[in-house]
Amino acid sequence: MSQLSLAVELAGLGLRNPTMNAAGVLGMSSYQLKRLYESGAGAVVTKSLGRQPRNGHPNPTIVFVEGGVINSMGLPNPSAEYFRDEIKRLKAENIPVVASFFAASIEDFTYLASILTDAGADALEINCSCPNVGREKCMLEADRESLEKVTKAVREASSLPVFVKLTPNVANIVEGAKIAEENGADGITAVNTLKALAVDIDLRKPILSNIIGGLSGPALKPVALRCVWELFENIEIPIIGCGGVSYWRDAVEFLLCGASAIQIGTALMDHGVELFKEVNEGIRRYLEENGFRGVKDIVGLAHET
Repeated sequence: MSQLSLAVELAGLGLRNPTMNAAGVLGMSSYQLKRLYESGAGAVVTKSLGRQPRNGHPNPTIVFVEGGVINSMGLPNPSAEYFRDEIKRLKAENIPVVASFFAASIEDFTYLASILTDAGADALEINCSCPNVGREKCMLEADRESLEKVTKAVREASSLPVFVKLTPNVANIVEGAKIAEENGADGITAVNTLKALAVDIDLRKPILSNIIGGLSGPALKPVALRCVWELFENIEIPIIGCGGVSYWRDAVEFLLCGASAIQIGTALMDHGVELFKEVNEGIRRYLEENGFRGVKDIVGLAHET
C-alpha cells in the first residue's frame, strides 16, 4: 500500500491536503464553507470579516474579462461578531477554519483577532491588501510602519498561526513579507488580486461602479507564481499560493515555486466545488508518477534545478 500523503502543516495548522478556498469565495456562511470542505478542501477560509457589517459597493461589481474576472465587491460581510457562531458550527464538525479579517485601525485589528480566536478559528489571515476599497480600510502593506504595527498587534493578541495576505500591486513584495515575518507572521498568502479596470465602449465609461477592481483568474497566475518564487528565496516562513489556480497542474506549479499550500477562488465559479477533488487527485497522481511520497517533497523543488 502506498505511503503517499497529501497532508501538509502550516506553522502548526495541520491540513489533510494543501487546498483551500480563497477568502471571499463561498465563505459567507458555515453552510457554504462546510460544502467546500465536504468537496475536498483541506481547510476553509472565511469571507474577510470586519468589526461592523458592510454592504460593499453598489452594482455592477463584477465583470468578466480576457483571462479572468475583475471584481470590486468592496468587502461585504456580516461582521466578525456575527460570524462567531458560524465558526463554532464548523468547529463542531472538526472543519479547519482560517478566519480572514480586515480593519481600519490597529485597535480594530487587535479586537477582531481576539474575537476570531475566541470563536475557535484554527488560524488567522490578515487581509491588508484588498485593492478595491479605500486605503483607510486595509491598504496597509505599502505603508511599512502600518504593516509592522498590524502584524505585531495581531501576533500579540492571538496564539493562533497568523498569515498575512499580500498584494502584487507593489514594486517589491519581498519587502512587505519580510516586515510581516520580522513582526511575528507565521506565513504569507500570495497574492491578492491585481488592480485593474474595464471600459464599456458604448457607454464610454468604466463598467464597475467603483471604477477600479481586482483582477483574478488565469491572467493573474504568472504574476502570482513570480511572487511566490521571490518570497521562497527570501523568507523562512511558509507561503500559501493564490492566484489563477484552475487545474491540478496550476497547483503543482505553485508548489514547485515554493508554496506549501494553495488557495482556489475564481475557478470555482467555472468548475464548481468539485474542483477541489480534481486538484487533489491530480497532485496525488503527479507525486506517485514521479516517485515522491508527499507534498513537502516538491515544495520549492524548481529552485534546485
